[in-house]
Amino acid sequence: MRRLPLALLLLAAACDRPAPAPANGAAAQAQAPQAAPAPPAAGKVDRSRAGKAAPDTEFDDPDGDTVTLASFAGKPLLLNFWATWCGPCVKEMPTLDRLAADQGGKLQVVALSQDMDGREKVDAFFEKAKLETLQPYMDTKLALMGALGVDVLPTTILFDSQGREVWRVTGEMDWTGATARALVAEAARR
Repeated sequence: MRRLPLALLLLAAACDRPAPAPANGAAAQAQAPQAAPAPPAAGKVDRSRAGKAAPDTEFDDPDGDTVTLASFAGKPLLLNFWATWCGPCVKEMPTLDRLAADQGGKLQVVALSQDMDGREKVDAFFEKAKLETLQPYMDTKLALMGALGVDVLPTTILFDSQGREVWRVTGEMDWTGATARALVAEAARR
């Protein structure tokens, strides 16, 4: 259980959430101001977990039913961890939606919200953003995030059709750009 608070702290730092004010005002004045941690480099690709099988951790589909990553077996899967309060996540979401539409079913794209405020906030975001292809999946307990060792939002993981990790991208990515398309094309070669 000690992992969850650390994960939340790292998420907050990566997505420009302000740090809480120190409880002791005198101690805060004596300390020199500290710069906020820098967010991860945009589009940093990590292949260190390539070949690792997807965990069987449960999360909620758009209808509120429980699913696992095994539910998507048979086609490559691009799994995006995001939240409505994460600026880089929100910025990349329209490009992820266009990628999902352009793939025409060859690639499954799952936008997995880490919002703990509930489905209503996420549904409202999807409606306001006019996302046409993506559907709002939910991981309010951050269980899949923990099982996959994701510490920063946004993080996107590509799984091959057998459910093995190919790579993960930490940080914002333009999913309509040439770099992203070349990365996604790797799924077809597996």
